[in-house]
Amino acid sequence: MKKAILIIVIILFLDQFSKIYMKTHFVLGEEFKVFGFDWFRIHFLENNGMAWGTEFGGKNGKLFLTIFRLIAIVGIGYWLHNAVNKQAPKILIVAIALIFAGAMGNIFDSVLYGILFSDSTGQIAAFLPESGGYATLFHGKVVDLFYFPFVENAELPAWIPEIQFNWPDWIPGLGGKHVGLFVDRHFTFFQYVFNVADASITTGVAILLLFNKKAFPKKEPTEPAENIVPPVVVHHYEKPKE
Repeated sequence: MKKAILIIVIILFLDQFSKIYMKTHFVLGEEFKVFGFDWFRIHFLENNGMAWGTEFGGKNGKLFLTIFRLIAIVGIGYWLHNAVNKQAPKILIVAIALIFAGAMGNIFDSVLYGILFSDSTGQIAAFLPESGGYATLFHGKVVDLFYFPFVENAELPAWIPEIQFNWPDWIPGLGGKHVGLFVDRHFTFFQYVFNVADASITTGVAILLLFNKKAFPKKEPTEPAENIVPPVVVHHYEKPKE
């Protein structure tokens, strides 16, 4: 359990330190290259939704997502506690700890950042502003900052079709919204902006997928006790000599 707690503490510290630093030192949308590399940049973004900048259904969707995250964290925490108590493989415990830490990191933003910071649009955010934060409890935005555009503004091959559709009206939060895929024939890889928590969750899931057999080893079947035949002991007696 100590190693799991250490992983969680380190991830949470790195995640929250980097996010708070961005909020208190940069304006939303500000970007700079790390060591002059075009493919490694710090780009300050905020999103209302899930990992890797995906969004979900406005204010109601945001509240639903935050509550869902809280429930998920309880479930993941129970999973981790159970795995430690049952002395599960270390690789499984590490993976769950990474997922738990990442989920915790992003839930801090969603629950608290709206009341702790002022808006970052056009200005550097203030911590605990007198006029109040930029949002209410449970409606904070998740801070993203790492950007790795390895391939930028490349043209899509002609054989990739353009896809457009509208979500059905009955889908909560998404109904009626238009989706266009590959409409812009130019793309950037990797275009997502993410944070330490996102990377932690992704790493934990990747470990479970890549090392599935080690994380979830199959138990050797044991024969029921009633089917086990006890060994036969043969005693040899010598006839006494007359």
